[in-house]
Amino acid sequence: MPPRFHCPLPLAADQSLRLPAEVAHHALRVLRLTYGESIVVFDGAGTEYLGELIKLDGEAAVRLDRKLDVQREAPLAVTLVQALAVADKMDWIVQKAVELGAVGVQPVDAERCVLKLAGDRAGKRIEHWRQVAVSAAEQCGRSHLCAVGELQKLPVWLAQPMAGERWILAPEGGTKLSAMPRPTEPVSLLIGPEGGWSDKELAAAQAAGCTPVSLGPRVLRTETAGLAALAAMMALWGDY
Repeated sequence: MPPRFHCPLPLAADQSLRLPAEVAHHALRVLRLTYGESIVVFDGAGTEYLGELIKLDGEAAVRLDRKLDVQREAPLAVTLVQALAVADKMDWIVQKAVELGAVGVQPVDAERCVLKLAGDRAGKRIEHWRQVAVSAAEQCGRSHLCAVGELQKLPVWLAQPMAGERWILAPEGGTKLSAMPRPTEPVSLLIGPEGGWSDKELAAAQAAGCTPVSLGPRVLRTETAGLAALAAMMALWGDY
């Protein structure tokens, strides 16, 4: 497969487009591509084109050739509602969630989160995670971007009206994931922080309509739990 690049531009056959500066830098300086090589560009909303890397008025551009008819999105729409995790764990979670087919990652601030973010610092981290999601989509072949939402307090997220099903991963008292019926609607899957959900949060989640589910008898780390659940859901009801 030729190198893939996210280009949030109107794409149509038989046109030449200047590449965004960051895309041009990645193609020429990081990947060391040369003019004349084939590349794939996608707009993040499902449109994807094969093209040729060219120079246009002294700048890197792409000459679009033909539209690619690809379908790499999972038939099961899962949003990972992830409590904040420290260090580079959130990068890992976002990257692997994209690869596993999640349609979204929603960061939430829970009582026992070790990482605390607010203001500009929170905004910068969200933008960073969105770029992680873009890079992961480029690598794994997805033509739709996985949305990374703005950081919300857990009670605020729970209070919002939302279509679809809400599940919360609970190490005790939850229905085994393999025993759950196949979802017929989008699923929002809540994953707790390093310190786990508090009793108050579990009660609030269930009061808001969240169904407790379990992956088995072992307690998984926050960076493992959501990804293991996503993989299991895709194996049970998705495209694995």
